Amino acid sequence: MKVLTERTSDMLNPHYFFALSLPEETKRYLNNSMEPMRLEGSFKKWVHPEDYHLTLAFLGSADELGPVMDKVGRLTHPSFPLTLSGFGTFGKSDSPRILWMGVEPSDMLHRLRGIVFGACEEAGFQLDQRPFSPHITVGRKWNGETQFTQQWLNGFQPPERHTFTATEVVLYQTHPNRLPKYEAIHTIPLQAN
Repeated sequence: MKVLTERTSDMLNPHYFFALSLPEETKRYLNNSMEPMRLEGSFKKWVHPEDYHLTLAFLGSADELGPVMDKVGRLTHPSFPLTLSGFGTFGKSDSPRILWMGVEPSDMLHRLRGIVFGACEEAGFQLDQRPFSPHITVGRKWNGETQFTQQWLNGFQPPERHTFTATEVVLYQTHPNRLPKYEAIHTIPLQAN
């Protein structure tokens, strides 16, 4: 089985991933924070606010989800707070392909991701082995009239911090030809503190 990533996988078949869902208040905060960039037309595609999430493990296509749902469904982990840390990008420094909102370092997040990632591997999935870089994708493909610069992005950083509580891990299915494009098909609640 080859390693699958969102960029290299074939989007014709249904694809699946485990992620932290975000509360509605956090989705509104994200949407309001990137609205000035959207109005400027700086990126070609914007993520639908209902699709905001923080990926823990991208599975790609799958014929059988029962074993992985069973293994991840057994996880026991407390809910925990996460604080958004500001916008960043992936890709070329002058023409990024991904605009994201990051989160401040969290041992609890890394521990949860390790549990989910390990359970997916135990279920037979070969996952992308790049280091975990927690983020929430909000836009794709730089579309500005000039080259992208970090200075430009710094002008759009939210003035206030936002903290939310991670309360559930969700298995999402991708529907590339509709909006919102991610459908929650299985939810695993985290334990209340």
